[in-house]
Amino acid sequence: MTLDSDSPKLLGPPATPRQLVTRCENPGHRLVGTGRRGSMVRLLQRCHEADRTGEPMTTSRAGELMRTPEDPQMATFLELFYDLAFVFALTQLSHALIQDLTWSGAFQTLLLLLTLWRVWFNTAWITDRFNPQQPAIQLLVIANLVGTLVIAIALPDAFGSQGLVFAGVFVALFIGTNIFLVTALRGHAPRRTSARILFWYGVAAVPWIAGALSHGTARVALWTLAVALDYAAYALYYPTPRIGRTPPSDLPAMAEHLSERYRQFYIIALGELILVTGLTLRDTAFTPDRTAAFLVTIATTVLLWRIYIYRAGELAAAAIKTAPDPARLAGSTSYAHLVMVAGIVVTAVGDELVITHPFGHTQPAWIAVILGGPALFLAGRAGFEYAVFARVSRDRPIGLVVMAALTPAMLLLPPLLVALAPTAVLAGVAISDATRARAHPAEPPSPPGAPS
Repeated sequence: MTLDSDSPKLLGPPATPRQLVTRCENPGHRLVGTGRRGSMVRLLQRCHEADRTGEPMTTSRAGELMRTPEDPQMATFLELFYDLAFVFALTQLSHALIQDLTWSGAFQTLLLLLTLWRVWFNTAWITDRFNPQQPAIQLLVIANLVGTLVIAIALPDAFGSQGLVFAGVFVALFIGTNIFLVTALRGHAPRRTSARILFWYGVAAVPWIAGALSHGTARVALWTLAVALDYAAYALYYPTPRIGRTPPSDLPAMAEHLSERYRQFYIIALGELILVTGLTLRDTAFTPDRTAAFLVTIATTVLLWRIYIYRAGELAAAAIKTAPDPARLAGSTSYAHLVMVAGIVVTAVGDELVITHPFGHTQPAWIAVILGGPALFLAGRAGFEYAVFARVSRDRPIGLVVMAALTPAMLLLPPLLVALAPTAVLAGVAISDATRARAHPAEPPSPPGAPS
């Protein structure tokens, strides 16, 4: 095999397995050739943007941290272990909302959910881009696990006396993680992505800490600014002075791994919903009305699982693979899951109210959470379906319209009967899915922009 002057130079001595692969930082770029007597070697070469950035193309222990397409893409037990912290965190979140079931309380809960989602997504990004079998990455994930638990503990009083703990640990997690990556990846192009993220979290740290030192409306306003900066920077690929934006190749796009991580987090959220309903019934009594309310809430939980997993949940990995821009589709899928998880958190609040007061007086705020949680789920699920198939089944928007139309009449009913309405709507959606599956062949994924 010969390489012309424009080809990357091979590092290391010639060797002897079956295939010689010179692979750039972009996982999809390969150069394949043959060696003497059918013997070949695979060498990893760091060359992504090296001619433009001037960073050295070297192999080092830092290179071992990077995940390659040849590595197993299944989520690891460590990642599942990390997710367990979010059962507690989401339970704390629904508890915070039920303690302040007002518009201001709902907005504060939204800010807290967006913050938790960034913590989880940041760790999912790390294990997508870096090898979770490496001890350094494992320690990084465990450090994020501990930080997540501290954030969750402070969460119910984040807008009160625990604001500095909540914001301080959140900022420390992101800045500490990216300082570690910038240091560990010296000489490798992905280091620049961590440098961009570090820059933007340094900027967002100012309103986070200033908000923690403020009170009331000032804290809400400053933390809203901090969350907006975070999400805007991600959406714009972290544009940073002198080093520009993050290239799409550096964004998480390992299809099997990402789709499995999203499914796992959604199941974790359903676990929080089951935990809340079980604890609520335990703390009341097995009276006929509360037992009936418990059964209705469990039926709703089963339907939330069934509708989620049907087709789009099964084909997310294939959709990311076939998308023209896998990183962008992975981001769209992330936002769809965020909306669905928000729906589950709100549903957990409604379930607690229904089990505790099955035949009590129904307040408007109770109707908002009992109907609003499943409605948020359906909206997020419609976005997820569009990301996978570039279309939305009619039963999703029809279900949303039906729940909106039923809302005024719910004021006349007790909470248990109100809860039956979204359960019936979700059952209709699930039946429609099953009927469509029997009548039509399985549909392959066709994300927006993919060739038909």
